[in-house]
Amino acid sequence: MDSRRDFKIEVILPRGHVTPLFTGIRRNMEDTAGSNPQSLGFTEKLKSWLSWSWTYVCFIWFGMVLIMIYVLWSPLKLQETLTSASVFLNTLTPKFYVALTGTSSLISGLILIFEWWYFRKYGTSFIEQVSVSHLRPLLGGVENSSTTGLFASVNGEAEPRPSVSECKVWRNPLNLFRGAEYNRYTWVTGKEPLTYYDMNLSAQDHQTFFTGDTPQLRPEDAVMQKAWRERNPQARIRAAYQAIEMNHECAAAYVLLAEEEATTITEAERLFKKALSIAGKDINLLVYIKRRLAMCARKLGRIKEAVKMMRDLMKEFPLLGMLNIHENLLEALLELQAYADVQAVLAKYDDISLPKSATICYTSALLKARAVSDKFSPEAASRRGLSTAEMNAVEAIHRAVEFNPHVPKYLLEMKSLILPPEHILKRGDSEAVAYAFFHLQHWKRAEGALNLLHCTWEGTFRIIPYPLEKGHLFYPYPGCTETADRELLPSFHEVSVYPKKELPFFILFTAGLCSFTAMLAMLTHQFPELMGVFAKATSSIPLHQPRAVRSARCGSPSTDHGEEEEERCRSLLPPA
Repeated sequence: MDSRRDFKIEVILPRGHVTPLFTGIRRNMEDTAGSNPQSLGFTEKLKSWLSWSWTYVCFIWFGMVLIMIYVLWSPLKLQETLTSASVFLNTLTPKFYVALTGTSSLISGLILIFEWWYFRKYGTSFIEQVSVSHLRPLLGGVENSSTTGLFASVNGEAEPRPSVSECKVWRNPLNLFRGAEYNRYTWVTGKEPLTYYDMNLSAQDHQTFFTGDTPQLRPEDAVMQKAWRERNPQARIRAAYQAIEMNHECAAAYVLLAEEEATTITEAERLFKKALSIAGKDINLLVYIKRRLAMCARKLGRIKEAVKMMRDLMKEFPLLGMLNIHENLLEALLELQAYADVQAVLAKYDDISLPKSATICYTSALLKARAVSDKFSPEAASRRGLSTAEMNAVEAIHRAVEFNPHVPKYLLEMKSLILPPEHILKRGDSEAVAYAFFHLQHWKRAEGALNLLHCTWEGTFRIIPYPLEKGHLFYPYPGCTETADRELLPSFHEVSVYPKKELPFFILFTAGLCSFTAMLAMLTHQFPELMGVFAKATSSIPLHQPRAVRSARCGSPSTDHGEEEEERCRSLLPPA
């Protein structure tokens, strides 16, 4: 059993509540900054005192109510009121109970329907929302911090929040080679690691990269366009050879052969070099081939050569940042353990105006965790509080988990990895699979980093704004991630769906109340006499009534009550 699974620290609790550990952190930071914890205003002190004394006030109020009932029992003739109420309940017919239970079931059902509709639309219970918004501040609870400033950068600039979160699919910067890697998996397991939707997106990318800018299609280009659209790999390979026969300098055909026919990385590298030598001035072809050659060098262990090729490519084509070549560079630098260079790349690309990715967020968290994780101890942190460096690491992990909450289970090996798809959805399970597949080894290499991640990542779910459509540090979490991930990932993979929407308590309570009252209504309708007897039995005269009252209602054995009434009256009288 891994030692990191033996404990867990809840660093941050929901809705602004913090543990003593986190409170100690803030107190230490305030002391360091020279702030005075006693500088609270009169209003804050009064509110704090009311919050602390609210429980005792409730107990005092409840005790006063009991005393008032005891004192006013005789003057207000409460005994006679209870007796009259008991007489009234005993005179009710079964039809009344049928109507009562039916009406209660209808009302609770309407409440349940409204609560469910509100939950589906806004992600929370209406009753809980009203309680949190209006009652909780009166009880001294900590209100949710305003969203103003949550999107501010370290420089004070506001990060733009998109009005609509679209599930845009991106090309996986580290996608594998079909012939040398994906096909080998199929040969061994008999499973297809790529979906047709994913491969169709790749076919569209290839047509755009290699033939989209050509003013007039050449015969070999027309053949290659058809080749990319072929579903059968052998048909694609035959089309590539056909294009080469038409033109021996068809670079796109060699690219296809390198991707799909080559069964080893070495053979793929040879074909890519052949394509590079005849690519000419086609920028799209040059960028694609050089990038794949750098990835071949990385896979063959020539890490420094791969880093140099990636840096040269980024300098030569600085406007092609959308291809995310920097993510390939980050992974290669982590393999070299060149952490200073990794930090330099992050400083350039982890900018407030640039789109984020799991690679950016989790690599930043890894660097900060690596600085403190080797000496991190949850027991010691609980006693003394977190240092500034540990606090920065925890915040970086929370930031990364909020951006993509699917990654930690793969890094902690709580969920099985599969081969990454050729396209990923940012903040989705597909991106988490792609990141963890290549970066798990880097987290394992940093001593204690996974331990720190295990201790803190679950606390993030308790501070993610609810409903999920609201953002906290990033733009709102897309609601279409699950659907897109199911199209990108193979059917044998269990798609991760986080954060899950849990049903609020009031919806469950209303559902139970509706079911219970509906059952009572059905039983009362089917067995009115039996349910009437049951209702009268539950509302019978209290046993603490005076004997004279009970005798007056029951009469003597000689009165005309019948055997059942006589037996009931005998049971109410105390023994002689």
